[in-house]
Amino acid sequence: MTAFGIALAVSFGVVFLAELGDKSQLMALTFAARYRALPVLAGITIATAVVHLISVAVGHGLGAALPTDWISLVAALAFLGFGAWTLRGDALSADEQAKAGRARGSAVVAASGAFFLAELGDKTMLATITLATQHGWLGVWLGSTLGMVAADALAIVAGRRLGRHLPEEAVRRGSAALFVVFGLWLGAEAAAGFADTTVGAIVDAALDHHVAGWIALGIVVGAALLVGFGRLMLRQLGTGETHRGAPATVLVRVLFTLAGVLGFAAPLLVAVDVLQPIALFAEPGIAVVGAGLALLGVALLLATQLELVSVRSRGLPPATRGLHGRIRHPGLTGLVVATAGTLVMVPTIVAVLAAVLVVVAVQVQVRAVREPRLARLYGPSYDEYVARTGRFLPRVVGEDTPPGMPDRVHQRVG
Repeated sequence: MTAFGIALAVSFGVVFLAELGDKSQLMALTFAARYRALPVLAGITIATAVVHLISVAVGHGLGAALPTDWISLVAALAFLGFGAWTLRGDALSADEQAKAGRARGSAVVAASGAFFLAELGDKTMLATITLATQHGWLGVWLGSTLGMVAADALAIVAGRRLGRHLPEEAVRRGSAALFVVFGLWLGAEAAAGFADTTVGAIVDAALDHHVAGWIALGIVVGAALLVGFGRLMLRQLGTGETHRGAPATVLVRVLFTLAGVLGFAAPLLVAVDVLQPIALFAEPGIAVVGAGLALLGVALLLATQLELVSVRSRGLPPATRGLHGRIRHPGLTGLVVATAGTLVMVPTIVAVLAAVLVVVAVQVQVRAVREPRLARLYGPSYDEYVARTGRFLPRVVGEDTPPGMPDRVHQRVG
């Protein structure tokens, strides 16, 4: 990819994420309630283009005058600050709400004026300045402008509908986490620059397939301990599987046992140099991505276990809110994601077989054991819960919650 393409893509992604849940989206919704969408988008585009042109001019000037390593360090701190800012959330002030509500003239003029004033000094302007110190000004200008317009267009066209299906807290936390990742990466680049090397060279030197194997093994052991401890806690709180001797249940246990043995063996055999990873995928950068994916799955497992233990410790059945209000089986989703991550870290035939067994076991567990049992126990209540909730992923487009849907359905999920 060319330098222009990288600048365009990075700027678009960063600003688009920054705008999710930002006050500019709220302003876009306010104006769209009074005017047609296209004039409002035109006003947003004009204001954004002007503000971000000022931003890239400032950033480009800084980039030409300051040492690159120090710029990376300052940028890292800035992105960490953006992450904290995003996590805190944003809202329209009374003055900004009043300006949007009083607008009576041209939608283009009203929207462009309000957005220009709102974006001066906003975190997206600061993010654009930061990006312009790292990349070409034209790509940053176009990417950041398009990113903000796209985010506000999303708010106008689909915001109301998406808001009924995607948890606002999860969107904000996800955006904040990505800002932190950007900040840590820039910080690593700055440190590498001060040491007269590159991040890639450090990763190549430190993360060979032996190290990746040991890290993957640690993640597998941690996930196993987490699942075992969670099941023990839930059992002590009075939950447990039923129909233990049913053929489908026995098959699930056999599949999970085989997958666990192979999942433990794959990274161990790579770590001690008995197996070699598939050469095509044995790259340090790929291993880093796999580690992130595995840790994400483990985090989802942990969150699910904590949610279940918290609800059961209060003598209540698992809630159909929180994680379970979006996904019927979030713990199993986390297990599959963690397995996929370890496969990416140690890409061997053994790991592939372990991943296949996990997926098959999860499907049999859900389709042949868990959901049929819950449907028999709770009938229409569970059917209504299923209608509004995705099996393994959030249901973005689907039916609204049926009337009379109970707040809680007695189920053992995760």
